Parts: sequence; C-alpha cells; structure tokens
Amino acid sequence: MTPSTPASIGVQGITESDIANYLANTPGFFERHAELLGAVQLTSPHGQRAVSLQERQMEMLRERIKGLEFKIVEMLRHGQQNLAIADRLHRWTRALFLTADAAELPRVVVDELCHEFMIPQAALRVWAADAVHADAEFARPVSDDARSFAASLAQPYCGVNAGFEAVSWLGDPSTVMSLALIPLRHGAAEGTFGLLVLASPDLTRYQADMGTEFLMRIGEVTSAALSRLLPQG
Repeated sequence: MTPSTPASIGVQGITESDIANYLANTPGFFERHAELLGAVQLTSPHGQRAVSLQERQMEMLRERIKGLEFKIVEMLRHGQQNLAIADRLHRWTRALFLTADAAELPRVVVDELCHEFMIPQAALRVWAADAVHADAEFARPVSDDARSFAASLAQPYCGVNAGFEAVSWLGDPSTVMSLALIPLRHGAAEGTFGLLVLASPDLTRYQADMGTEFLMRIGEVTSAALSRLLPQG
C-alpha cells in the first residue's frame, strides 16, 4: 500500500495547518509552481481591495520598517534624556566639590537639587554632625522614630505623603502629595546619619513602583559630601 502524500490525500480532513506545514517543509513547491505566486490575491490591510502576494509582502515590509524607525526615534529620545540627566547630575556634583565651607554643603545640596532637577521642595537633616554645627538648621533635633525609620530603609522610599516627620522640615508641608526619602550613610560601620527628603505637590511624581537607582546615587553623593560634617578622627 502506497503511503499517503499531500497530493493523494483528499481535500476532506485537510486543515489549514496541514497545508501550512506542507508548504513550510517543501521549499521547492513554489519553484515548481511559480505561476501561483502571481495568481494569489490577498486583502489589503488598508482597505478591502485585493492585492498580489508580492504587493502584500511589500506592505508588510513597509510596516516593519516604520516600526523599526519608531524604535530608533524612541532610542534617540531616551538617549537625549539620559544625557540631559547626566549633565544635571554633573553640575550638581561639581557645585558640591566647589563648596569650600562644609557648613554650607547642606544648603548647596538642597538648592542645587531643586534647581537642576526641578524639585518643588527639598530638605535634609544630619543627626550625627560635629558639635560645632549644633546650631545649624540641618542639625535640628530629629525624633528617635524618624532615625529608626531612616535606618530601616534599604533603598529610598518613594510614595504618597503618609504623614512622615520629614515633611515638617519643608517650607510648605501642606502642599506635599508625594515624596522621596533618601537615607544618608557613611560606610557600613557608621550607619545612617541623616535623611534627605524630596517632595512634590504632584501625586504621581514619586511612586512606589518607580526605580530608585538614580535616587540611590543621589544619596551616595550627598552622603559622601556631608561626611565632612561628621566628627573627624
């Protein structure tokens, strides 16, 4: 008995998958039946008119090219945004390096962050500063609960204003809807010595599901700069 082949199988019982599999596994089919390529008519996605197989392939190619062009534009846009952020971070860091008076550093940190990154409000506290800075605004008393909370943060907190003590450090606490709380640390041994708060009246500016890598870098640079305020030796 001769094995069945697609040519000998009746139309009844053959599925579209069977036909697709046969064509995929028989690369010479259209070489032997080239006249079919010109006879195949497909519906255009841009209307109900019938188009040839070649024309439909060209349309698919154009759509694919448009999609690639869109992705390239998006990549360029993200690249420009990243470059702008890097420039702002560079200017902010440079301002810290140029601050000779250590006591001025907290003000420079906050003012330059607000200026470069368009942050509506920001403030910080340092509770382990040297006694010489005891009367400075950044060294004002902070509760044990606020210190414990800062020490418990493995990464910056981003989210809604849930009545955090740090909000009271800001100039206009009543307008704060979302905020980022960034712990300040000087090495694993010394632990947490302060907290930086960035706030906004926009509820969506700082969200719980946002990435915190950039904020962590801000915290690391701020911590390194403000380490000059800690007792030396």
